[in-house]
Amino acid sequence: MNRSIIWLGASLFLWGIGEGMFLLFQPIYLQQLGANPIQIGAILGAFGAVMTLAHIPAGHLSDRLGRRPMLIAAWITGIVATLLMGLAQNLTIYIVAILIYGFTAFVASPLDSYVTAARGNWSVARAITFISMTFNAGAVLGPITGGWIGDHFGLRRVFFIAAGIFVVSTFFILFIAPQPRDHHDPQDPPKSLFTNWRYLGFLSVFFVVAFATYLPQPLTPNFLQNQRGLSLSVIGQLGSIGSIGNTLLNLLLGQLEARSGFVLGQVGVAAFSFILWRGTGFTWFALAYFLLGGFRALRGLGVAQVRPFVHESQMGLAYGITETLGSSTVLLAPPLAGYLYSRDPALMYPVGLALIGLGIIISLIFIPRSKKLPPDHIELAPDL
Repeated sequence: MNRSIIWLGASLFLWGIGEGMFLLFQPIYLQQLGANPIQIGAILGAFGAVMTLAHIPAGHLSDRLGRRPMLIAAWITGIVATLLMGLAQNLTIYIVAILIYGFTAFVASPLDSYVTAARGNWSVARAITFISMTFNAGAVLGPITGGWIGDHFGLRRVFFIAAGIFVVSTFFILFIAPQPRDHHDPQDPPKSLFTNWRYLGFLSVFFVVAFATYLPQPLTPNFLQNQRGLSLSVIGQLGSIGSIGNTLLNLLLGQLEARSGFVLGQVGVAAFSFILWRGTGFTWFALAYFLLGGFRALRGLGVAQVRPFVHESQMGLAYGITETLGSSTVLLAPPLAGYLYSRDPALMYPVGLALIGLGIIISLIFIPRSKKLPPDHIELAPDL
């Protein structure tokens, strides 16, 4: 295994601990600061908007400037944003801090490009899901720790502890090796991504799947606290169980043919929606959060299916566009989830379930199996 992958995995493990300590509880903390469900949905939608805007420029810059500098910049920005969240005394400043943290999502396409280039003999799907697994392994510890601290000392304290963990994570990221930038032959440039119809067709499917699988999630912590009466500690335990599911399902689905893993990940989120809708009791909720691990695997498996469609010199931009579509669902889904929650707190689950079913159907119809695509390490002809 490439040494840089080891350092990257260690850094992401620590980041998973820190982020897991507070990310699950953001809707609850917003409620504590005075936001109502519709406002929470709108704020999380703005968070998604920042994430959406960040990916394409970051992917383009990683192709031009290199991937390592972009990774380091994202790590440092995350530290600053987390400290600001802890220092915030009112809703307005906290929203600013959330948006800055959302901007760190620009790390996704440089990270995917870095891992793809450093993967050695591994497939793209295996390499990306492995790196996601290291993050989620750390995130197992985060929610349960953050929930305990929140119950005993208040959620505000969590942000300062997370920022300290992020500092150590940033120290590790400094040890990854730089990578040469990829170039194409100026006499025979690859076809534009915006006229690459196989790539664009996959993006359409990916958008529907990403939106459908995210819709049941953003207001679930509020649903569990307000409608099911769970404490922060118990919700934190569920988040940790979800991270175990993320870790194991990334590992298992990453070994499969990418299209099969992509569909099975959607099935896992469908089960999450159904159980939250109809189930009661900690055991059922724990099973639901474990199966939600399929959502994390979906992103990596989606990106992995992009690689055969594009030239290596376009990899950062192609990944950036893909991540933009995925993140746009974080912009669009929370306001709808907030509206559905205000009508009926459980309504987001059957609506999400119906949309996930649609996503599974179009994935089976329109995404070709990997064996029908060129191997991910072979450059495609310019006319693809």
